[in-house]
Amino acid sequence: MTARAVREPDGVTVIEPLHVPRGPRERMRGLLGRESIPDGEGMWFPKCRMIHTIGMKFAIDLVYLNKKHEVRKVVEGLRPGRLSACLGADSVIELRSGAAKELGLRRGVKLSIVE
Repeated sequence: MTARAVREPDGVTVIEPLHVPRGPRERMRGLLGRESIPDGEGMWFPKCRMIHTIGMKFAIDLVYLNKKHEVRKVVEGLRPGRLSACLGADSVIELRSGAAKELGLRRGVKLSIVE
């Protein structure tokens, strides 16, 4: 399933497509086996507070969102073989390393997830 992330209040689409894994198997796989994340794309994990990059081949940016889809925390350039968590998060978006800063995603920014 795919969606898109829209920055509020200006209504600018910042991530499209935003892939949403279906079921536990797709959630566990995430970005494993991929060589990179194309510009503009991301992966959204609803009901998630922790991400690992064990077995991945590249660094990623993480954008943790609360239940209102406000950015709680941004982790830039998380390298392979690492763990990251945010206890106040309800979901996480994985992006190409460097994309969070380029898109202006920082603590307090609100997104709408449009499916």
